[in-house]
Amino acid sequence: MEIYFNWLAVLAATAAGMAVAAIWYTKLVGKAWTVITGITTQGGNTAFVLLLISNFITAAGLNFIIGISKTYYHGNTVQACLTAGFITWIAFSAATLVQHNAFEQKPSELTLINTLYQLALYMIMAMVIGMIG
Repeated sequence: MEIYFNWLAVLAATAAGMAVAAIWYTKLVGKAWTVITGITTQGGNTAFVLLLISNFITAAGLNFIIGISKTYYHGNTVQACLTAGFITWIAFSAATLVQHNAFEQKPSELTLINTLYQLALYMIMAMVIGMIG
């Protein structure tokens, strides 16, 4: 079985992920997130670079998982891409974030904000990868 790795899809999904983060934490929930965390600055260049790297890794991982899904189902369907994105999000991102936040006794509102951000991130990235790949 050969799995095609689409670098263009990964780069486009990384860019889409950066846009999701910018919109989510400024326009959609920026004020609520600031109140809950007490963080009032953006974190500077280091935070931006870490976000870029982590979004790239997420996009590459989703590209690989979607590639397996497409190979198994013999085609590129939006449903296959979104299903792969959703399963990846709930199994790895949401489950991990919920458990860490619970043990660190972070507010449930923060967990909800960050978990829903991750859902939006994974689904948008999966759609971009599906459309390009």
